[in-house]
Amino acid sequence: MQSINRFLYGPTPEEKVRLWQGKLRAESRQLDREMRQLATATAKARVTVKQLAVKGDVKSARILAREVVRSNKQKDRLSVSKARLGSIGTQLAQQLAMLKVTGSLQKSTEIMRLSNSLIKLPQISQAMREMSMEMTKAGIMEDMLEDTFEMDEDEEIAEEADAEVDKVLFELTNGKLGQIGVVGTELPNAFEDEDTEKTMEQYRQQLDGLLSG
Repeated sequence: MQSINRFLYGPTPEEKVRLWQGKLRAESRQLDREMRQLATATAKARVTVKQLAVKGDVKSARILAREVVRSNKQKDRLSVSKARLGSIGTQLAQQLAMLKVTGSLQKSTEIMRLSNSLIKLPQISQAMREMSMEMTKAGIMEDMLEDTFEMDEDEEIAEEADAEVDKVLFELTNGKLGQIGVVGTELPNAFEDEDTEKTMEQYRQQLDGLLSG
């Protein structure tokens, strides 16, 4: 009889919640992988920033340091998003407890708020849209709100980059670069190193690929 009902009416409310919880765990693991890849690429880039600074190539060091700033922001964003996935999982666990009492799933403004914020993250946007549609049909959420804004990474960086890049350079070069009053893009007697330039471009492209993913 249960099999016939599932065929006719689809999964039970409890089965739907279990399925969503599994999807949330899968998306959380994906964010973990993203953060590990980003951390590895950022660590390599930080080493190259130091090498460029030692050679006196401040211009290239600043370019790559800017990518380090962007990657740090992205790591923070991914970490917050993972926490939000966990919060939705907690809300769904509460739904299961209430299900035993009320016999139905309850509308949740908190799940809707968290889901709406996660849809803006490219790495999990599609999965969250699909899950949100399923939750809306199940009565947990109302129709999703339209995105109120789009994150403009370039605009964000443009507003904060100078101070943050100086801070990164200061930390990475033991105070040699990024100090207040440092002017110009190259130090005296700076020289080009083709291998270092290629390495810088490689890490810059790698970080850019991870950040735009």
